[in-house]
Amino acid sequence: MNPIRSRIHVVFAALLASIAPPPRALAGDPPRPPVAERIPHPTTLHGETRADDYYWLRDKKNARVISYLEAENAYADSMTAANQSLRDSLYQEMLARIKQTDLTVPYRRGDFLYYTRTEEGKQYPYYCRRRGTMESPEEVLLDVNALAVGHRFMSIGDFEVSPDSRRLAYTIDSTGYRQYILAVKDLETGHNLPDHAERVTSIAWATDGRTLFYTQEDDVSKRSYRLYRHSLETAAGDRKEPQADELLYEEKDEHFEVEVELSRSREWLIQTRGSHTTSEVAVLPAASPRAPWKVIAPRVHEREYYVDHRGDRFWIRVNDKGKNYRLVIAPVSDPAPSHWTEILPHDPKVMISGVTCFKGAVVVSEREGGLPQIVMMNPETHATRRVHFDEAAYTVGPAANAEFDTGAFRYGYQSFLTPVSVFDLDLGSLDSKLLKRTEVLGGWDPSRYAMERLWATAKDGAKIPITILYRKGLPRDGSAPCLLHGYGSYGIPQNVTFSSNRFSLVDRGMVFAMAHIRGGGEFGETWHEAARMATKMNTFTDFIACAEELVASKVARKDGIVIQGGSAGGLLMGAVTNLRPDLFKGVFTQVPFVDVLNTMLDESLPLTVGEFEEWGNPKVAQQYRWMRAYSPYDNVRAAQYPSMLVRTSLNDSQVSYWEPAKYVARLRAMKTDSNPLLFKCNMGAGHGGASGRYDALEDTAFDYVWILGTVRLAGTGPRP
Repeated sequence: MNPIRSRIHVVFAALLASIAPPPRALAGDPPRPPVAERIPHPTTLHGETRADDYYWLRDKKNARVISYLEAENAYADSMTAANQSLRDSLYQEMLARIKQTDLTVPYRRGDFLYYTRTEEGKQYPYYCRRRGTMESPEEVLLDVNALAVGHRFMSIGDFEVSPDSRRLAYTIDSTGYRQYILAVKDLETGHNLPDHAERVTSIAWATDGRTLFYTQEDDVSKRSYRLYRHSLETAAGDRKEPQADELLYEEKDEHFEVEVELSRSREWLIQTRGSHTTSEVAVLPAASPRAPWKVIAPRVHEREYYVDHRGDRFWIRVNDKGKNYRLVIAPVSDPAPSHWTEILPHDPKVMISGVTCFKGAVVVSEREGGLPQIVMMNPETHATRRVHFDEAAYTVGPAANAEFDTGAFRYGYQSFLTPVSVFDLDLGSLDSKLLKRTEVLGGWDPSRYAMERLWATAKDGAKIPITILYRKGLPRDGSAPCLLHGYGSYGIPQNVTFSSNRFSLVDRGMVFAMAHIRGGGEFGETWHEAARMATKMNTFTDFIACAEELVASKVARKDGIVIQGGSAGGLLMGAVTNLRPDLFKGVFTQVPFVDVLNTMLDESLPLTVGEFEEWGNPKVAQQYRWMRAYSPYDNVRAAQYPSMLVRTSLNDSQVSYWEPAKYVARLRAMKTDSNPLLFKCNMGAGHGGASGRYDALEDTAFDYVWILGTVRLAGTGPRP
């Protein structure tokens, strides 16, 4: 027996003993998977009794729970130990494509140019600025590597420099639980001020540079529900006891959350109170931080509107005339709906997804034909011009646009074949100037690859786009394995983005495919509405149709499809695997939302109440039946399942670790096949996984080895 594997197996066996005794194994036998104890915990709702035998795994403080998670980690490591050499090789291969010492395109704000940079060997970036030009001395505002010392996780949330450029307000999360702490740094002295707040979700400066507004989440459900005004302490040498922050607003409706921002014009503070289906906005002159807030339009059920500012008008995106929004303007003096003037009508084929106001122009972000668009509007005549992009599929959207008085709109662009690129769009000529394209090292050549779109036909006849990436010359004969990715929830588009790591799969003969299924926002809000609440099952049947189309069109081999999705995309993975376990060779699911009914019955958990408008409320009998039909944990059955890799994190605030833990335990107890089922729990991270860039790459190498092995490509090298 391999000594490394043997040592891991000993550790694994010791951990497992605290959970349930493993069956007796002979020397040289493969390790046995953990067996979670089944403790009856029945619940009855709407006349149905449901078993939840693994409810005990919710107790994070229980040593037996931690031992079980560690046993699962040890089992996964022991089962993959023989692939360590390939994993190391993949890690080095992917690392070789990355320019490790690099910096972002600087953006101007006031007298300074701001940017982040990375250094080879360092996990985290530096936040920096230079006065005037990039030839000036560098000022390091935040060294995230220093902040991370002593922590397994470190993430920067908000980062806002005061309008006078003298102070920095920022938030940090050191656990992965997305519970951010506010700090304020004096940029003239380089020292942090004693100003501090917990559980901060958004921040905005008043123009006096000494008044800071922030929103705060509650300490149970993590709902952002309060708005505070904070006055900075007096200068050093004249310290006083910090004053209690003033609570300005508390949102009582548990469906709603609150956030605050400073408009690009720096004239207005904008407070948005929104649920999944309804919003209202209050505004405050940024130069008068102690004036009362004024609501633009009181909330109306299922009316959403969002506000930007330019001159003597508010620019308002609102869905009162149709799901895809229209654009109106309103006088600052009285912005009530009776004074709204329409300048872009609702279009059922075009989603208005955002509005960016500048002194001399307005940029409208749209979606049409499943793709994002950029439209420049003359703010006086309201004439529009659209920017043209050549690729069949891509992602484009606003980048850093901190200045209001500018002649250029900065945007980011990428696709499966085009690395992340930053452009300045001349707001007069509409010419785009490339400022930077992320370098891909190691001899990568985009001309070796092809990207195209296919269309699957859903059960109800809807046409579902699939974007595919493959190596040129790959035979279209149904012999290629395929990694199919999906999401399909919250109206969030599944965007076609670039990943240099992905080519470690494509170069070995895999097709990468992305299914743009309903429930997302590729075709606007109607695409979302077609697969939420009562129609949610469309998300899952759309994805199955996409997999079947890949086989029918001979893009993928019948027994060679691995599927991938995370969070709500993990719900997708669980649902389609229960529906069609025969269709997939492997399932890779990350932080999956799989215990739908139990989570949505617990209103103390983050997101639950607000998401009644996305999934439904299981306390309502009809809505319970919708959710009961697809909830992955509740529909696991005695059947043959594909090989599976399930990932989660102990400190995940969005999808609690126990959801995938319970799901895996039930699968182990019920599935009738011998296909590998691996469960990895990061014991020091949250919803996004590892925060350090090298740690994240290590995880990707592990995942890719599993994917390649599942489709029998493990051990192969990339094509020359």
